[in-house]
Amino acid sequence: MEISGKKTVVVGLGKTGISAAVFLRKRGAQVTVSDSSKDKNLDDAAKELQAIGINVELGTHSSSSFLNAEIIVLSPGVPHTIEPVTRAAERGAIVTGEIELASRFIKEPIVAVTGTNGKTTTTTLIGNMLEESGLKVFVGGNIGKPLIDYAESENRADVVVAEISSFQLDTIKTFRPRVGVLLNITEDHLDRYPGFDAYVKSKARIFENQKGNDVLVFNASDRYILQVSGNIKCGILPFFKDSGSRDYEEYAKISDDRIIFNLNKTVNCLNNEATGQTSNTGANFSLSFSEINLPGKHNMENVAAATLAAFAAGGNQIGIRRALKKFRGLPHRIELVAEINKVGYYDDSKATTADSVIKALEVFRNPVILIMGGRNKGINFSLLKNAVMDHVKKLILLGEAKEEIKSALGETVETTYAVTMDDAVGLAHDAATAGDIVLLSPACTSFDMFTSYAHRGEIFCKAVEALKRNR
Repeated sequence: MEISGKKTVVVGLGKTGISAAVFLRKRGAQVTVSDSSKDKNLDDAAKELQAIGINVELGTHSSSSFLNAEIIVLSPGVPHTIEPVTRAAERGAIVTGEIELASRFIKEPIVAVTGTNGKTTTTTLIGNMLEESGLKVFVGGNIGKPLIDYAESENRADVVVAEISSFQLDTIKTFRPRVGVLLNITEDHLDRYPGFDAYVKSKARIFENQKGNDVLVFNASDRYILQVSGNIKCGILPFFKDSGSRDYEEYAKISDDRIIFNLNKTVNCLNNEATGQTSNTGANFSLSFSEINLPGKHNMENVAAATLAAFAAGGNQIGIRRALKKFRGLPHRIELVAEINKVGYYDDSKATTADSVIKALEVFRNPVILIMGGRNKGINFSLLKNAVMDHVKKLILLGEAKEEIKSALGETVETTYAVTMDDAVGLAHDAATAGDIVLLSPACTSFDMFTSYAHRGEIFCKAVEALKRNR
């Protein structure tokens, strides 16, 4: 992609947009950053960019900037379907995303992870497994550092591991991971896509450009992945839950108490092809659930996927086991905050889909008081009926979607409303008895009341800690 001298618009003044703008400016592009937000907190970042010759527009998308643009680079959260972008594309502008842009300047092999749930955990695990195997690794993408930061850096890694969202896949053209990972596909982001089929197709783009000597790790027990698996043109490493498609050999199977890996000679070949690393030995082995410090069978799927991807990218069994021994999970994912009067309080604020809430509920055998709500992104809350009936003692709802959730689930379980998170935690405390679980697992985005899922989780934790102090 020719950049020097090109009139370029970067859409979004977040971390990724700033990095992309600086990258483009250093390569001679005429750069404008456009963000429709009127948030005054963006002013400092705007001034820093203006100081190095980058034009910044805040509070609006100037039609002249977009219509004169030759290249438009979208930040991950910006839809490629907004009017200024589509009009510019009609006039011949190249519309791309930061992931696509960065990948054109990265020579090292990329391990790319996508899926509705579990992306960040799996991406982090792969990075840890490869580092413990002696490789130098960059971990970024939709987690932590933008991929464009690596493209800009002079420090080179052996392997780049990137979390990739469906939004980022929407704008790829040549992006080709040497090892791709497709974890699962469930209802999500239906406020942004015209339908579920479009979302499935977006996720499937992870392997769109992969070739015969690349590798795709995928969940062969996921019916939606199986619908698109006929289009895979590269090597495969499927993993299975208790049952799956018999069309594929079992390279990893999750049983009742362990994950069984049957990699044999295949991994040796994939290592050499994908990364140039030396062959692994001892590729047939098992991991007991007791060795893995993560709750729930869904996390065993993440571990299976991470292990397969790590082997394919040059990791070894010793490094994989070391990483799993050290890993304690990530914040806001079924995280125990406190135990008060023999009641466990868990923060699962990252759960923004129905499927992720179901998986969280399945972790617990004791009655659950479930705090849900926020802004709906097209989720069908009735999908939760059976899980709520089986696990939930009381449902506490807050946020924009509370009426919609009550309409779907209110007849299933006792339900009440909360105004604030403090209110929700107090109501949960009043309803709980010894042995119960209080679980924040919202099935919604946080943007009605909070700045992010992390902010929501932090407010929940503060409310629990306040309760603990005052009990």
